Amino acid sequence: MSEIKDSAYGWNDSLAMSLLEKLKSDLKQAMLSQNTVAKDTIRQIMSEFSKITMPIVLSDTGKKSTRPKRAEEISNDDIIDVIRGLIKSEKTVLELTKKEPSPYLVMLESYLPKMAAADEIKAWIISNIDLAQIKNPMQVMKPIMQHFGKKADGNLVKQILQELTT
Repeated sequence: MSEIKDSAYGWNDSLAMSLLEKLKSDLKQAMLSQNTVAKDTIRQIMSEFSKITMPIVLSDTGKKSTRPKRAEEISNDDIIDVIRGLIKSEKTVLELTKKEPSPYLVMLESYLPKMAAADEIKAWIISNIDLAQIKNPMQVMKPIMQHFGKKADGNLVKQILQELTT
């Protein structure tokens, strides 16, 4: 497992490349260095890309359908959703088999953006939202979640809002 943590695998927002570009680069690096955990993990992530679809309307019938997104249409958020799904299923398997976190899970988590800390969320809420004007704390969930995106856990934001409004 230390092999994964010490390596250059993983992604964060500060990199000058998209998550897809980083995955492709890391796959090449993993193949050259013969790192099977990294190679298999990245291939698993990329195999899920066919499930990333976008809605379309068929021109001849007007029926709504979907099609897989092309590589240039896949966003970081799409890939993050795929990785979160893989993490969720791996955690379920590990929980059912009562095993320790696997190198696969550690590798998957290295590609997720760093989550916003509770202090960071609280500071942003205090500086950007007038809590005296709201009746229900859930009214301001949308702008908070839009600001933080996938970096904030909705349950944590809800808990912070409840603390600030009571």
